[in-house]
Amino acid sequence: MSSNIGQENVCAERINLFRDIFPFDSPPKIKLNRAPNDIRITDTTLRDGQQGWRTFSVEESLKIYEILSALGGKRGVILSTELFLYTKKDKEVIRKIKGLGFDYPKPIGWIRATLSDAQLVLEEKVEETTVLCSISDYHIFSKFNMSRSQVLEKYLEVVEFLLKNGVVPRCTLEDATRADIENVVVPFVERLMRLSEKYKLPVRIKIADTLGVGLPFKEVGLPRSIPLLIETLIAKTGIDGKDIEFHGHNDLFMVTANHLSAWLSGAALSNCTLFGIGERAGNCPLEAMLLEYAMIHGTEGINLREIVKAAELFRNMNLIFPEHYPLVGPNAFRSKAGIHIDAFLKNPEVYLPFDPVKVLGIWPQVTIDQYSGRASVAYWIKTHLNLNDDDIKDDPRVNEIHKEILRMYDAGRQTPVSDSEMFNLVKKYYPEHIRQENSLRVG
Repeated sequence: MSSNIGQENVCAERINLFRDIFPFDSPPKIKLNRAPNDIRITDTTLRDGQQGWRTFSVEESLKIYEILSALGGKRGVILSTELFLYTKKDKEVIRKIKGLGFDYPKPIGWIRATLSDAQLVLEEKVEETTVLCSISDYHIFSKFNMSRSQVLEKYLEVVEFLLKNGVVPRCTLEDATRADIENVVVPFVERLMRLSEKYKLPVRIKIADTLGVGLPFKEVGLPRSIPLLIETLIAKTGIDGKDIEFHGHNDLFMVTANHLSAWLSGAALSNCTLFGIGERAGNCPLEAMLLEYAMIHGTEGINLREIVKAAELFRNMNLIFPEHYPLVGPNAFRSKAGIHIDAFLKNPEVYLPFDPVKVLGIWPQVTIDQYSGRASVAYWIKTHLNLNDDDIKDDPRVNEIHKEILRMYDAGRQTPVSDSEMFNLVKKYYPEHIRQENSLRVG
């Protein structure tokens, strides 16, 4: 889509479009005093996503993995993907992913903190694995019915076993945002850091906001403050931020804000699923954090257009996107308001945060109803028939089509006019531009 802002006869000194923030041909920029350099995305679609939505076949798993690789590019912006190791199918998936030979995302394991699970990691020759280390007293006392020290020793035994065998552990502090940070979390991470030094291998920490109760503000204090939790771990345990991962849930609508605050507070890794599929209200949408990454570091090395391909794949897998889901929902770049469409015709930047055609390969759409106005009809014709503004600006046929639409609603219609209905209506007035329905440009 083209923009004409700034081309009109207006004094240049009076125009401030903040082009360094809103370039339009790419997502808006997040300008920071100190941009985090090492931020990456890690994926858990094939683990938490599968666990929280439905089981994937081997073929589906491989297709998802290939899309993740295309999204994150060869630089590994999507660094790793977690995989179960339990069933025959799980083992087939991880072996076939390894066989593809992609550098990224790196396939890693996911296990419970048991020696029998750790043995599975060795059998599958996985270089790194997530280890579930439930850390709040809710889990320690209610789930395990053991003391804090007994549970932590159990975790440490498994971690040391992995390190002895050359496997990098990624310890998930499950329910960290309801845990005793000073008396449980910090001492546990300190002991993990000592094991890391002993075996000369990194031990990574995943902070899990398991119930989505975390908040992206320091002012709320521990344990709910994501920034304060991360800064406390870095300051008191000596762990490097590049080895801290954040994993959030969306129970209280805060997941994307929490993930962004984790990045900005020093946690380099953001653990997500495609389209937020996962337990209960879901995880952080991976495509959201890829967009945030683009706003911080630009789009070089990533491919945002693969988000649309990912959505097509998941629709074929029977995932239903809410109408107003960002980027790929049916209404994401669709408008009904006539005043919006009038602005679209004058300049698309007025009501779009970026050019969806250039960034995602998606054309903005309009929904026609009795309130849409003549401008909406003109925009529908312009975008579907690939006409320019001069072709329709003063065309009386637009007014006639609009009158026909209003008559439908005067007769009692309540639903929007579908694209196929618009096609048949427009065909009456623009037969020279329409040969067959598949000639339409659709979004």
